[in-house]
Amino acid sequence: MNESLQRIHASANSATIESTATTTSKSLDTMTHPSLVWFRHDLRLQDQPALVAAVARGEPVIPVYIWSPDEDGDWPPGAASRWWLHHSLHQLNEQLEELGSRLIIRQGNALTELLSLIDDTGADAVYWTRRYEPAAIQRDSRVKTELRQRNVLAQSFNGQLLFEPWQIETKQGRPYQVFTAFWKTCLTQRTPDEPEPAPSDFLSPRPWPKSAKLNDLSLRPTIAWDTGFAERWVPGEKAARQELHRFLESPVFDYVTMRDLPALHGTSRLSPHLHFGEISPRTIWHETQRRLRQHSQDPTSAETFLKEVGWREFAHHLLFHFPNTPREPLRSEFANFPWINDNPRLKAWQTGQTGYPIVDAGMRELWTTGWMHNRVRMIVASFLVKDLLIPWQKGAEWFWDTLVDADLASNTLGWQWTAGCGADAAPFFRIFNPVLQSQKFDAEGHYIRRWVPELKNLPTKWIHAPWTASQSVLTAAGVTMDQAYPLPIVDHDEARHCALEAFRRISQKTS
Repeated sequence: MNESLQRIHASANSATIESTATTTSKSLDTMTHPSLVWFRHDLRLQDQPALVAAVARGEPVIPVYIWSPDEDGDWPPGAASRWWLHHSLHQLNEQLEELGSRLIIRQGNALTELLSLIDDTGADAVYWTRRYEPAAIQRDSRVKTELRQRNVLAQSFNGQLLFEPWQIETKQGRPYQVFTAFWKTCLTQRTPDEPEPAPSDFLSPRPWPKSAKLNDLSLRPTIAWDTGFAERWVPGEKAARQELHRFLESPVFDYVTMRDLPALHGTSRLSPHLHFGEISPRTIWHETQRRLRQHSQDPTSAETFLKEVGWREFAHHLLFHFPNTPREPLRSEFANFPWINDNPRLKAWQTGQTGYPIVDAGMRELWTTGWMHNRVRMIVASFLVKDLLIPWQKGAEWFWDTLVDADLASNTLGWQWTAGCGADAAPFFRIFNPVLQSQKFDAEGHYIRRWVPELKNLPTKWIHAPWTASQSVLTAAGVTMDQAYPLPIVDHDEARHCALEAFRRISQKTS
């Protein structure tokens, strides 16, 4: 427990002891000053340091969520994220109600709503979990300054990361730009603290302040395109913990070999739960370590899984230190890359109609479920920026709107990595061949048959590149190329040549 939190506990315990005799005879609404817990990307009760600090004061606790998408700058939550948020808030409120509490919902300017709640309730403390997106940092700084000027206790906590972005630095005191060195330094730090248990109960205010209804936020789509989401996902803290336990039961020990096979359920699928803070990285870290201690299996796969948690840490490290990267390449020479804005080809990519089955399968999985297997994310991203030469920012925007795990830090890292223009990025000349990638990671075509059913009757030999099959094979499978399924919108070999030539030109300009 950190020093400031110890002081909070000590003062809260002292105040409770000293005031026991008097508070029993007076009502809470005339004696107390509630604490506001401002929920954001921390929609859980376990390992919730802001909630722990509020409860420790011994005063009533008012959980608050403020819908203020305009304060997220260029990156308000996308459509898929809003779907998840609606259901996650619903689950959080149900958990709070089990403790005799409730979630107060407001919408509008965050500072205005917090001040309104302070005026309405007499609250004199606001606690929240830090966010690390540029717009959120600026907003939170303004909020903290204003609250403290009004003599309101305002404290923020780390509940999203294992390590703060400013904690990890090179020997020269600079941010890291290479993952291996970054993670090696992380592993030399003090072991992350054990997660805090969820509070068993806490005081509630009397009376409760006014609250909007969850449906007033209009987070769910007006057109029912999200039916596949509900079939795949259960948002909320309870579901997050169940998903972690499922993964740690067995898949974690096969993670190295299974994580690249999109037809199998070999990954944790915890990314949306992590993004919305339904489970903390400390919980994942310590639960995985406990699992390793309980079983004498080769730790390589579990360590590889934890390294993926490290990549998430690295993404936030980069976003914090290089806040312009969601729009601008970290490597400045790529600002002059000769990208092509081709809307018809972009549309074909978005809708899974490129003529390359593994690419189309991934894009259709994304549209249907709000998620895509990570190996396939790399394939479809490479295809967009290197086969089609469409700016990586276009891909990042599409993922932002359609992914339930859309995270600004991870999304930015992933797209700049693919485009070769970010920190520790794949070199631009590493261009995925979509057919070879398909043959390697979906050898039997199960993933393709699931998401591109018009090709399901093709023999496996031809399913990765159906345009190479003979007419008799296509006819037997019921496939009419360019009708039932499109021909490739670009020839990969020619596209690869064009991409390398474009890269050569910008390399010459900067050499």
